[in-house]
Amino acid sequence: MRKKIAIVILNYNGVAMLERFLPAVLDCSEGAHVVVADNCSTDNSIAMLRQCYPEIRVIEFERNWGFAEGYNRALDMVKAEYYVLLNSDVEVTDGWLDAMTLCLDNDKSIVACQPKLLDYKRKTHFEYAGAAGGFIDRYGYPFCRGRIFDTVEPDNGQYDKQCDILWATGAALMVRADEFHAAGGFDGRYFAHMEEVDLCWRLRSRGKRIVCVPQSVVYHIGGATLNYNNPRKTFLNFRNNLLTLYKNLPEKDLHYVMFVRMLLDYVAAFKFLLGGSFANFKAVLSARWEFHCVRHLYRIDRMENLYKAKKEPLPQRMDISLLWRYYVKKADTFKKLLR
Repeated sequence: MRKKIAIVILNYNGVAMLERFLPAVLDCSEGAHVVVADNCSTDNSIAMLRQCYPEIRVIEFERNWGFAEGYNRALDMVKAEYYVLLNSDVEVTDGWLDAMTLCLDNDKSIVACQPKLLDYKRKTHFEYAGAAGGFIDRYGYPFCRGRIFDTVEPDNGQYDKQCDILWATGAALMVRADEFHAAGGFDGRYFAHMEEVDLCWRLRSRGKRIVCVPQSVVYHIGGATLNYNNPRKTFLNFRNNLLTLYKNLPEKDLHYVMFVRMLLDYVAAFKFLLGGSFANFKAVLSARWEFHCVRHLYRIDRMENLYKAKKEPLPQRMDISLLWRYYVKKADTFKKLLR
């Protein structure tokens, strides 16, 4: 029997996070079916779940599929009307599902939504990974209401209005199951990072709506698997960002944007080098080389996305240069960007 809401937590060596945050998920998510999908953890995650939470369904994978393919495989085995993809390092609050569920129940044009994401370690501030909903600039740089690059705003209620967005954070994403599968799910080749931007961009281009529902609040630690300066994370972010642009940009923008991004990526690489991080310098160059090598494998995806696109241009893909406005114009908040 298909449940209405399935909360699916993808775990990899996160027993400490599960022990800390799973009790609140169970206490604050009445009526939802909770599933933990384990990416072949080598800690005692499975033993802890079996012993302490026998009521929770556990899906065990034989290898680490990463975030993208791990969720694809897990969700293929979960039957529900709405999926909630939830990171293991998220603290939920009473009634956190209510406003998001009501949002999807009341408006069929909305296919996905996210809560307001605040920082677990500094609860007065937004959290980097999604804040109050994601956007993207002309050259593919993602940003949020509440977070521009590394500048994170305090939450003073300035983004408490429900808002259409381009992408919802994968840390706490509610999505209609049928729409997730119809769009092809995440691109499993990404492994991790940027997969939610790619999926949401596909959905938006096909005329679907994605919103932030700030009446729902959760707290996210962030960086629990890979910290923000990890070269592997740098590689995945740069490579997957380029793949996302290639797959989703309109034809009229593709060549110009990709040329500008090439220049900007080399600037970023040498900034890492001048800052003493040779590993991250190398990661950016490796990401660009791999993109060059595998781009042809994504041409069919690009053709499908262009064929199915109904809505262009997307207002949430803002016609601005985020780098220019942030570093030159000193626009370090979302509201300043809009000026």
